[in-house]
Amino acid sequence: MGLTRQYLRYEPAALFGLVASARAGVAFVALRGERGRYVAVPACEHVFVWDTRKGEKVLILKGLKQQVSCLCSSPDGLHLAVGYEDGAIRVFNLLSGESTITFNGHRAAVTALQYDHLGGRLVSGSKDTEVIVWDVINESGLYRLRGHKDVITQVLFLKEKNLLVTCAKDTLVKWWDLDTQHCFKTLVGHRAEVWGMSLLSKEKRLITGSADSELRVWDLTYIQEVKDPDEPESKKSKGSSPGAEENTEEDETLELDEHPEERVVKCSKVGSIMREGRDRVVTLGTDRMGKFLACHGTDTVLEVFSVLSEEEIQKKLEKKMKKARKKAKQNSEEEPERSVELSLQEEIQRVTNVKASSKIKSFDLILSPKGELKMVLLLQNNVIELYSLDLSAQVPQAVRVSRITIGGHRSDVRTLAFSSDNIAVLSAAAESVKIWNRSTLQCIRTMECEYALCSLFVPGDRQVIIGTKTGKLQLYDLASGSLIESVDAHDGAVWSIALSPDQHGFVTGGADKCVKFWEFELVKDESSVQKRLSMKHVRILQLDEDVLCVRYSPNQKLLAVSLLDCTVKVFYVDTLKFFLSLYGHKLPVLCMDICYDGTLIATGSADRNVKIWGLDFGDCHRSLFAHDDSVMYLQFVPKSHLFFTAGKDSKIKQWDADKFEHIQTLEGHHQEVWCLALSPNGDYVVSASHDKSLRLWERTREPLILEEEQEMQREAEYEESVAKEEQPVVAGERQGETGLAGKKTIETIKAAERIMEAIELYREETAKLKEHNAVCKAAGKEVPFPVNPILRAYGNITPSAYVLEVFKKVKSSELEESLLVLPFSYVPDLLRLFNEYIQLGSDVELLCRALLFLLKIHFGQITSNQMLVTVIENLKKTTISRVSEARDVLGFNMAGLQFLKREIEAKDEVTFFADATERFEEKKRKRKKKEKMVLAVH
Repeated sequence: MGLTRQYLRYEPAALFGLVASARAGVAFVALRGERGRYVAVPACEHVFVWDTRKGEKVLILKGLKQQVSCLCSSPDGLHLAVGYEDGAIRVFNLLSGESTITFNGHRAAVTALQYDHLGGRLVSGSKDTEVIVWDVINESGLYRLRGHKDVITQVLFLKEKNLLVTCAKDTLVKWWDLDTQHCFKTLVGHRAEVWGMSLLSKEKRLITGSADSELRVWDLTYIQEVKDPDEPESKKSKGSSPGAEENTEEDETLELDEHPEERVVKCSKVGSIMREGRDRVVTLGTDRMGKFLACHGTDTVLEVFSVLSEEEIQKKLEKKMKKARKKAKQNSEEEPERSVELSLQEEIQRVTNVKASSKIKSFDLILSPKGELKMVLLLQNNVIELYSLDLSAQVPQAVRVSRITIGGHRSDVRTLAFSSDNIAVLSAAAESVKIWNRSTLQCIRTMECEYALCSLFVPGDRQVIIGTKTGKLQLYDLASGSLIESVDAHDGAVWSIALSPDQHGFVTGGADKCVKFWEFELVKDESSVQKRLSMKHVRILQLDEDVLCVRYSPNQKLLAVSLLDCTVKVFYVDTLKFFLSLYGHKLPVLCMDICYDGTLIATGSADRNVKIWGLDFGDCHRSLFAHDDSVMYLQFVPKSHLFFTAGKDSKIKQWDADKFEHIQTLEGHHQEVWCLALSPNGDYVVSASHDKSLRLWERTREPLILEEEQEMQREAEYEESVAKEEQPVVAGERQGETGLAGKKTIETIKAAERIMEAIELYREETAKLKEHNAVCKAAGKEVPFPVNPILRAYGNITPSAYVLEVFKKVKSSELEESLLVLPFSYVPDLLRLFNEYIQLGSDVELLCRALLFLLKIHFGQITSNQMLVTVIENLKKTTISRVSEARDVLGFNMAGLQFLKREIEAKDEVTFFADATERFEEKKRKRKKKEKMVLAVH
């Protein structure tokens, strides 16, 4: 057997050039004891925490592969719940930056997240139309709520009641009773998707945003206890308020039917607040206190409203009443006691409009103790803006406090280049050129430019040339960051630029069907004594089609030109005579490259194929189906026949041009990859994508063996298919509006397998022990018993203790799903072991949870099994006694903690009063001293 060729693996080294992704929301977080200074934003699969005052990145919460789709900060601001595209939710601790909890329940992207007011529960909504409530403290799922028919857009807990409100793109707003886990009310007053909602005025008002410029306002009336059946008739007038007569056609369809649950909460529409924007609501939200409401559409304006409190409404009513009485007195009319009412527009007042520099994607509000409203806006063009609103001003105006932009481009990066020393990276987009330091990933130069399409570093790395969409060549000096020269090179876009191997000039190809040859020259500048670099046009090659890409052969004898007619034509550089035509692609060749020894040329096309050709005869060696979409960029690794391709399918792939094999796929980008660049030494690859990120990949010393890679890929595909299989069904459970929170994943299957292996080991060891005891009895002496190596590794524990250890290692959020896939043949042994463990009093809470779940899902088989009757009887006794013991301990601890709390509070009060008395005495002494001094002067 011959030697397997080894390749070196490229690993992701860094993500840079990204301020924030526009996919998910933005949230203020509490960090280093400060609120209103730090904001968390999505950044592809990670979450960045930015310091808005300094414009610095202070924390990166690292994700896995999936893109972030939703963010929610906990009430204390110390934790951040992050939802991902695959339906997973991870809770990060902001003090350590580590992910502490992972929840797997949704089958599609998470679209809404919300904590309850204590931070103990988390509710999530998803594209799979389901809502799941999670227990954050126990790290487990509570239940799944089904009922919506489209993507969930917002979820809200009520503070006072154990209720949940959800809205979705199916035009419905649903009310859920979390005690009974069912939907008891559906609001059907919307004609289009409900994009957002908020609770106002101590949860007595609900405001919803839909696809029009109307914000609908609903009055909520909570009814404490169920009354007589005749009661609702008299109560119907209770929910009405000013403006209730508006939109009567919607009020008629407001409630579905009169059922008993109508007595829990009553909703009545009181009117609408009109937005200035004509398009749909994108985000609707309030600050934590509910004093300010803000919303925005698909434009650049954030509309801010002030919500009056009950005291302010009362004051305003009194003022209005006073005016009305005065007017009535003047007109000698009767006092208008009942006619004075506040309109909805007076209760919810427009404060100001905030005009952002680009389209707003998300926002968050925070009211600072100084009475200043801070607003953070996440914009579409990779920018975060922080605005401040001084509420004490006569006419409040939003002032932009800070703007985080330096870390990236405003639009997609279309071209990349490496300097000859492998240190500097050039990236250029529609508005600017940036130079990055590869090792620190800091932006060291930003220069304004026109829409850039191609670029190169001039030999010496002191200048760069940019080819633009308008046909210009722009020459920049890096030391000063200034534009030295701009030349109108082509009548159309400059699609490609290539440096000549002798480094004396370069060649450009454009949409005007021309290939132009240029040379570098030094010209005398009028403004200075020194000469400066310039570009001189020396030759032109006229062609029949638009030129898409140009490349020199390393010996500078040949020039390859890709044309819009799907062919690549090769010309002699010296005479510009035609040499070869490479045809075979079905769509135009967008990129190509020639290897270091000039023997091979690889072409990548919009037809998703890469073709490898010999440059001596123009024969096609192999055609490879490379990507699932257009191949956008192709480049050979220096000094080798390996090359990289980038595609619109968001993948970067490495290939071997000699063996025609796919070596590895670099997965990381989430949208189309536009371009990439390899460093001259081949150790680094940098890539740019439509997701606004630049990624750096580094060549490691780790060898990559193709057979192993293929095996790992097959395993990953199998694991993915296992997770996508049918979800296990609980016997006797109806597929209603509630269900189990978790879902079957490869982790739950592995956990079930570990439990099964542990029980099998317990069975084997128990049988061996019985046999050993029988041998000892027959021999009449003690024979040493061989200990299982696994048990020895755990410190010579018993087989039953080993099963408990394995059981405890199952993640709390995966416990139910793991037990669900466990075959019944293992359950009897598990029940006997549970009885043994509970008697010892270890992990009572965990074991009771597992026991009750097993009894629920295997009820029929357990009750019909005669051998398990005694086991269940014993379990009943031990469980009740141990649980009551645990409850007593818990009660004692609670009483002790409350006593300590009261002691501390009493001590604090004494200290407070002592301090106050001391301050009073000090003031008295100072006053007496002052008086004495005044008397002495007189």
